[in-house]
Amino acid sequence: MKQSVPSIFLVIILVLPWGMIGHAQPTHQIDTERWTTARATEWSEQYPWIVGFNYVPKSAINQLEMWQQDTFDPTQINQELEWASKIGFNMVRVFLHHIPWMENSEGFYQRIDQFLSIADTHNIDVMFVLFDDVWNPMPKAGIQPSPRKGVHNSGWVQSPGAEILGNLDRHDEMEPYVRGIVSRYSVDDRVAIWDLYNEPGNLNAIPYGHSEVDEKPRFSLALLKKTFAWAREESPSQPLTSGVWRLKKGSWRGASVNDSGAALFNFMLEQSDIITFHSYEDRENTTTAVSYLETLNRPMICTEYVARSHGSNFDTILPLFADKNIGAMHWGFVSGKTQTIYPWRSWVSVIRFWDGLFSDSPNPWHHDLLYSDGTAYDPSEVDLITSLMSKKMSEQAQNSQ
Repeated sequence: MKQSVPSIFLVIILVLPWGMIGHAQPTHQIDTERWTTARATEWSEQYPWIVGFNYVPKSAINQLEMWQQDTFDPTQINQELEWASKIGFNMVRVFLHHIPWMENSEGFYQRIDQFLSIADTHNIDVMFVLFDDVWNPMPKAGIQPSPRKGVHNSGWVQSPGAEILGNLDRHDEMEPYVRGIVSRYSVDDRVAIWDLYNEPGNLNAIPYGHSEVDEKPRFSLALLKKTFAWAREESPSQPLTSGVWRLKKGSWRGASVNDSGAALFNFMLEQSDIITFHSYEDRENTTTAVSYLETLNRPMICTEYVARSHGSNFDTILPLFADKNIGAMHWGFVSGKTQTIYPWRSWVSVIRFWDGLFSDSPNPWHHDLLYSDGTAYDPSEVDLITSLMSKKMSEQAQNSQ
């Protein structure tokens, strides 16, 4: 949702050259270097205060069910993004997956095109995520599993997953996917940001530790380096980023300079055109992390927040982001098959073979904003979001006069 507004700095703590009628052909020169601070600031000035959410329709348990031909649901997507538009959200963060692209890239493009058209109809911009290291490391095409009773994100899958990630010789198999997606939408103004890799190095120790790649951060860093290089060589008009994550007491976990996790986070911060981050911490710890990230002097967006039982709530965190002009994208929108209303600890019921540890609706919800019929879980949260966005729009309008 680009517009001429004053400089807006987005903060993140701890991711159409052909066939697109109506969108311009690339006119920029190839640039394989990280954006300058000036260019990142100029990009941020095209946008209002970014407020949105991580999106998957309620009918999909994971990225594959969202994007595969048999289960892609544009009607549901249109309804839910209409709800989002009425609240005032202006951006969604959406996870792609390499498997649909490898099976039928042209069919995948058609579905992406349709999704972008729907989002554009509702004045919502899109941040696409290409890879993801979280939850099930063994993704498979076809019919996806039904949700496990009362379990948070019981069906979410990684991309590329352990089989490819854990073999350095296979990383280059991902190059056509990255280049294909980025080049096709490199000048499509409906795509705002490329989040190249979500939570690289996440070990998923409790639910999937037995299936994870040994020394995973090292392999994830190797793939991330190649992904940044491939994407930059396509010279997209949108910024590239990968968000630092797992904030704890104001510091990034993996503090040792020789630790592969620290090397991973350092690379993410050094290569991202804009700074993105995740924070499921309380206001105090989030403020500490923001203070450090502000020293990097780049636009920032928090691409994941809100874990109500952990002190990460709309009323405690969103005003902080508003005050500092940090973009804010919480996890989840409509309660559905991902079951992210349940807390992360709901996986204990799986590990210990307990059935129905969280069989009823939890209080409070962990993530998500709306019930399946579009009504608010907590109307005061929606009121806060709309009031803060209205205030920011008024401030921006006054400053532009």
